[in-house]
Amino acid sequence: MGTKNVKIAVIYHSGNGHTKKLALAVAEGVNRVDDASSLLLNVEEAQTKWEELEKVDGIIFGSPTYMGSVSAEFKAFMDATSPNVFRKSAWQDKLAAGFTNAASRSGDKQFTLQYLANFAAQHHMHWINLGIKSGHNGSFTTENSLNRHGFHTGAAAQSDYDVSAEFAPPEADLETGAWLGTRVATAALQFKYGKGE
Repeated sequence: MGTKNVKIAVIYHSGNGHTKKLALAVAEGVNRVDDASSLLLNVEEAQTKWEELEKVDGIIFGSPTYMGSVSAEFKAFMDATSPNVFRKSAWQDKLAAGFTNAASRSGDKQFTLQYLANFAAQHHMHWINLGIKSGHNGSFTTENSLNRHGFHTGAAAQSDYDVSAEFAPPEADLETGAWLGTRVATAALQFKYGKGE
């Protein structure tokens, strides 16, 4: 049997660098899986790679949460998929997942993740959730726990608005993003080749 491999695209917009840092962590998580590789693209780059994106096994979408939803730049990318992807059903049956970052603990990040999931559904993709329990919801847990904010639809990070991307998001949120990347890459291998033995 030949080499098994999958490629997962990570497409993101970042206004101040925080979501880019999270995107890098997600891509790193993909690359932690044997036989998986990531394709990291910002939304401008992604709009020059439609044919390449038709060949990937999954796409993980990432946007900061601005005013309770995705950024305008990410929405512009979503709209650009209508003539370039949607009309051809080019992403049908690919895996999809999402991540977001906001200055607030909540900041309506769940709406952004749901917005991304709905976008994936319109492209007839299979949504992969975070697949990890809430991390910081008891006296025995800490701020260093994965999924410390308790989101399940995707990975959600928090970055203080007055702290540069050099210092935020915190490591726990970056590792949560990496977890998501690993989960999607693993699911893509299973989806393409089966669980094996």
